[in-house]
Amino acid sequence: MFDIGAAELLVILVVAVVVIGPKDLPLAMRTAGRWIGKMRRISAHFRSGIDTMVREAELEDMEKKWKAQNEEIMRRSAALTEAEAGAPVMTGPPPVDKAPIETPPPADTPIDASPDAAPKGSDHVQG
Repeated sequence: MFDIGAAELLVILVVAVVVIGPKDLPLAMRTAGRWIGKMRRISAHFRSGIDTMVREAELEDMEKKWKAQNEEIMRRSAALTEAEAGAPVMTGPPPVDKAPIETPPPADTPIDASPDAAPKGSDHVQG
């Protein structure tokens, strides 16, 4: 936060020793440490308050966007429902797909209609 280098700290230390004196310097340093700690706590509390306000503002913006999207989806759904209202309504179970109709074999192939005949190439043994 503050840009204080080693030279500045040395000057502050020398001035403190001259002004305060070596005897009272530890007490002065302890008091300064307490004040610095208090300022840091106040700064952290202020910063967390600002962060909370920013998060709440972002949350409000997101809620507004979600509400607008939800209203748009509801409008589309209502429009689709109204469009489908004119279509016939299906009741009962869903329709079942029927098996495809088999096409008859070509006319040039003979059809063996006897029930005892086994297909060619099969391992079926008649007994």
